[in-house]
Amino acid sequence: MSTARIFVPNDATAIACGADRVARTLADALAARGVQIDIVRNGSRGLFWLEPLLEVETPAGRVGYGPVTPADIDGLLAAGLLDGQAHPLCVGLVEEIPYLKKQTRLTFARCGIIDPLSLDDYTAHDGYKGLAKAVEIGPAAIVEEVFQSGLRGRGGAGFPTGIKWRTVAGAPADQKYIVCNADEGDSGTFADRMIMEADPFCLIEGMTIAGIAVGATKGFVYCRSEYPLSLIVMEKAIAIARRAGLLGPNVAGSGYAFDIEMRMGAGAYVCGEETALLDSLEGKRGIVRAKPPLPAFKGLFGRPTVINNLISLATVPVILEKGGAFYKDFGMGRSRGTMPIQLAGNIKYGGLFETAFGISLGELVNEIGGGTASGRPVRAVQAGGPLGAYLPVHQFDTPFDYEAFAAKDALIGHGGITVFDDTVDMAQMARFAMEFCSHESCGKCTPCRIGSTRGKETLDKIIAGERREANLAILTDLCQTMKLGSLCALGGFTPYPVMSALTHFPEDFGVAPKLPAAAE
Repeated sequence: MSTARIFVPNDATAIACGADRVARTLADALAARGVQIDIVRNGSRGLFWLEPLLEVETPAGRVGYGPVTPADIDGLLAAGLLDGQAHPLCVGLVEEIPYLKKQTRLTFARCGIIDPLSLDDYTAHDGYKGLAKAVEIGPAAIVEEVFQSGLRGRGGAGFPTGIKWRTVAGAPADQKYIVCNADEGDSGTFADRMIMEADPFCLIEGMTIAGIAVGATKGFVYCRSEYPLSLIVMEKAIAIARRAGLLGPNVAGSGYAFDIEMRMGAGAYVCGEETALLDSLEGKRGIVRAKPPLPAFKGLFGRPTVINNLISLATVPVILEKGGAFYKDFGMGRSRGTMPIQLAGNIKYGGLFETAFGISLGELVNEIGGGTASGRPVRAVQAGGPLGAYLPVHQFDTPFDYEAFAAKDALIGHGGITVFDDTVDMAQMARFAMEFCSHESCGKCTPCRIGSTRGKETLDKIIAGERREANLAILTDLCQTMKLGSLCALGGFTPYPVMSALTHFPEDFGVAPKLPAAAE
């Protein structure tokens, strides 16, 4: 028997699709046949339409079968599953699946390939090479590599990571912190969760490098409460790293101290904003702080703090291993490197697609994603979560790039793209944005707290046909006030979905559509 291992994902999406039941049924079936083969609970590759994706190790490579149900196991074994033989569920060599083969996987290079809780597996796939390089070159050179890479915050703001690290490194203090923002609350996003469940040591390594770079000895991962499996996997990985001497008072014998703790949120969307997150970490109600002072000078417990999105920190190991120039070679303009784009909503091939910045929105939706799952025409996509703008089909030539999106009054955000077909009511989607903001507002600033409630009420009047022209003027004025006057992005970005829906789909608001501009 040539098979060495069989892989069944221990990923929240795969489990929701029955992966645990598949793994149990497979184990029972193998035991009944007297066959002893390791069943590895790997992370997901991010090809969610194939989950649970069962993979079999063969001399030619890993052969995939999916989506597999418990009822399929006996038939798969009878057909020669253990040798990667043909079956109606066989998708061939997983690495050759076009959706995966077209990607440029740097941050997600190990996801779905390794056993997430095996340090041996992690190091066999280039794990901890970045930390070794970091220890060799020292703090100042680490910061310079990250700066030269062009890495920008992957949480949505796109602030240069190297500048943030330089600031914290230069701030005098007896204690500094690294805070990982894993409060992944945007609709249709799952990249943070995938890293925590599929490659947790990558995040641990990235945070450790960040700690050495800026002189921080303590790190916290702030994880959203809806990710209980991520918490379990991360806590196990942290314990393994401690036992191996990769966290603690003398990291890998380097003389640097760094340790990590997990913290869970309580379901507040606003705690994805960095200062509200800090208040939550300190045990307070998550309320947005006024800036200045910036967290880089006065952050967690009043100390200099690096707050980075999880994907930013998980990208640091490959930057240190291969060099800032290597990473900067990918992408376009000021958007360097790769981005894990998450395709969701009404789409045929939903999942994670990591690629260099510059790919067009149309290619992502129609070619990579296969169009809508319903088979109906695409009408719009929302990029950047519930506060992201709606982009119509005539803007599908827009490259996936921070500045290109900004030129369209849109946001990349955390890389989520939610697809809608031609049955969507865009006036209702605009109303949802205001309703979402009013529900999630921390209440500290008036434009967000009051503006969103009045916005929802005004949209109800517009939808009902009540004094439509006057109420549209009120809505536009409200959006302008929220955009310019809100303390944080929750209120400041809510106008993006509202105004983009009104601009591109006026007919859904009872307004005659304008002829499209020639430039569009």
